[in-house]
Amino acid sequence: MDESGRRRRQQRRNHPSSSSSTSSAGPTRFQSQNFSSNPAKTTQSSNFVPRSTTTTVTTPDNTRNPGYVPRWKSETNQNKQQEGEKEAREDVGSIVGTCPFMCPEGERAQRERLRDLAVFERLNGDPRKTSSALAVKKFCRTISLKYAQASDVRPLSVLEDTLNYLLNLLDSSEHPFEVVHDFIFDRTRSIRQDLSMQNIVNDRAIHMYEKMVKFHVVSHHRLRNCGSSTISSLKFLNMEQLTKTLASLYILYEANHSSNSIHENEAEFRSLYVLLHLDSKSQQTESLSFWFCRVPSLVMKSKEMHFARQVLRFYRMGNYRSFLYTVSAQASYLQYCIIEPYVNEVRALAISYINNCCYKLHPYPLEQLSKLLMMKESDVESFCHACGLETLTDGGGNKSLPTKQTTFSIPKGSFQSYSLLALQQEERQIAI
Repeated sequence: MDESGRRRRQQRRNHPSSSSSTSSAGPTRFQSQNFSSNPAKTTQSSNFVPRSTTTTVTTPDNTRNPGYVPRWKSETNQNKQQEGEKEAREDVGSIVGTCPFMCPEGERAQRERLRDLAVFERLNGDPRKTSSALAVKKFCRTISLKYAQASDVRPLSVLEDTLNYLLNLLDSSEHPFEVVHDFIFDRTRSIRQDLSMQNIVNDRAIHMYEKMVKFHVVSHHRLRNCGSSTISSLKFLNMEQLTKTLASLYILYEANHSSNSIHENEAEFRSLYVLLHLDSKSQQTESLSFWFCRVPSLVMKSKEMHFARQVLRFYRMGNYRSFLYTVSAQASYLQYCIIEPYVNEVRALAISYINNCCYKLHPYPLEQLSKLLMMKESDVESFCHACGLETLTDGGGNKSLPTKQTTFSIPKGSFQSYSLLALQQEERQIAI
């Protein structure tokens, strides 16, 4: 056996090729990795997956890719979103208010217990008692249409009566205007909330929104003359709600447009947006050029919009004479309430021009200056002093402004309110 084994080993040493061919012809343990010489066929017929440091295999439970969302989760999120959109569509206009009072009975009773009654709502001045004729529903920031009760929402006719009641309080002289404004400010927000919850977009709603815009515009004018310590915040909040109310009003206009007509007062209320943005530094969501492109052509051709665009051009050009004369001749009361802060700014610009660039070496008569600035002569003198300039009085009692003074400056605070002489709407209250 040992001799035969040595003989076989010797034969294998002498013929290595035959041993190799015999080995290759036999079965192998890695048949799945028998690659052919054709790479394409190899890839197609093999289940081999190469390992790579740059490519991650995408599998349903892959967690290596942070942006990967499993299919079942994606479908669940889509279903939830569709259900939410469906509920939102069903909620729009799905409630019709039935509350017959200015304030729901439940809220009225709760506010009596909490002594949460404004001075206008107290029965005989008692902070614990009110009545259906005095209490007005407060604005609630966290209210949800999904959980709102029809008995807590006022229908359109009640909302109209409530708004008229509130606006009649503007003429109240028993309380400072800041107190009156604060009460009407909150309760008109509640009115807009009830209108929105019921999706009321008809002409009656437009008329109500116009009245609420007028309230904020008149408040913008009157708050400037108040001396309260909180007046700055009141003015800011009033301007914020004026902007929001105007935006809602414009949406209502667009929802009720016919092919060849616009709403009766639309042109004037559209012009207010332009006048609110006379100053290029004022914050606005879009440029006026783009805003004009979205305004109906009939509005753009109206005299109200033509006036607003003229005032805008004269103000930004520094043409004080044309600005003042155009405002005094054409501005409506609402438009003037918006423009008034800019009027004194333009007057100060005119005085700086006259003081620094006047070709006359002798003093400028205040009588002529009052005609140019469209002010009373006594107001012109006060205005010059507010700008740091001195005035002279000659032997005949005639007052004048010496030019080339170096003490001119714009007051840090706002100017005192000076009216335009030729403005026919001067000091006239508007019927809201």
